[in-house]
Amino acid sequence: MPVKTNLWRVSEKPEELAESRLDTEKLLEKMIVQEPRLLSDEWMLIGQQEHTYNKQPLDLLAIAPDASLVLIELKRDRTPRDVVAQALDYASWVENLTPDKIAAIYRKFTSGGDLAEGFQKKFSRPLDEDELNQSHQIIIVAAELDASTERIVKYLNDRSLAINVLFFQVFAHGDEKIISRTWLLDPIETQSASSPTKSSNSEPWNGEFYCSFGDSNSRSWNEARHYGFICGGGGAWYSRTLQLLSPGNRVWVKVPGMGFVGVGQVLSQAVPASEFTINTSDGEKPAMEVLTEGNYHRDFIDDEEKCEYFVAIEWLETKDLSEAIQELGMFGNQNTICKPTTAAWRTTVNRLKSIFTNFEK
Repeated sequence: MPVKTNLWRVSEKPEELAESRLDTEKLLEKMIVQEPRLLSDEWMLIGQQEHTYNKQPLDLLAIAPDASLVLIELKRDRTPRDVVAQALDYASWVENLTPDKIAAIYRKFTSGGDLAEGFQKKFSRPLDEDELNQSHQIIIVAAELDASTERIVKYLNDRSLAINVLFFQVFAHGDEKIISRTWLLDPIETQSASSPTKSSNSEPWNGEFYCSFGDSNSRSWNEARHYGFICGGGGAWYSRTLQLLSPGNRVWVKVPGMGFVGVGQVLSQAVPASEFTINTSDGEKPAMEVLTEGNYHRDFIDDEEKCEYFVAIEWLETKDLSEAIQELGMFGNQNTICKPTTAAWRTTVNRLKSIFTNFEK
């Protein structure tokens, strides 16, 4: 069923706002460039109207915290199916962008800006050239889509092609216009469908979850290991993939830059820091009263988008950071949780099972 939004003015006698439209669809593109949060506050715009094959212009290009790319195509006056076909064609162009080409696109977009500096400022982490453009997402921006096109988008996403639709509707409120935003699919589905594209060795998911646990000022592996949890936060991009986990799942944990440090079984769904409790020798206590070795984004504890989220884990086997396992060819990813479909993940898990011998506890 096509997505549609209705807005009502709050009063004793509610008044429905009449649907309107922007003067031109080009205005929406300008609005997004001026305020990228209209799309997402988790991405950084790096390009606009960049020429692809046969000098066809890609509307917008962005980068995500894991250095994957996000291509954004506005529907404009094309039929919905044409937009999907065009976006897939652009994706084949984006997939082959080299780091130097991506940096050049950003310089052009920012009139001389440095991509590495911009990435560091936006995401508070250095840009790793080896991670750059290892995967991408396709985002179609439209006021409406027909039902058949929505089915096509869902079909592609279900088969690990990361594509989504962002609906913008405009409403009249007196002399003003108000714009609303609605996703066709939960963004977690698109983010989790995004997987490395540089290799053709894609295969069915092996049922084993991967966790990237950033041990830093934000969180402590020592405490996670001691109290039984994994976590992520600082933005929905980092925390929402924790929702992929359900009790009974098995997860292999890697500390970026160090290696694999543990394997455990999920005990609970993800909950915000304000609701997570820890069993101590003095009984069950709020996690934020017990944990002292990391900040765990305490400044955002009342912000459901940016706060830390926790998942309780029964550890089957863990290692100290000094014993972390990292070997050539082992899988790595910046997503807090993912379901890898590459051959590298299968071989990584098989190798880890020979090291973490209690994985079937």
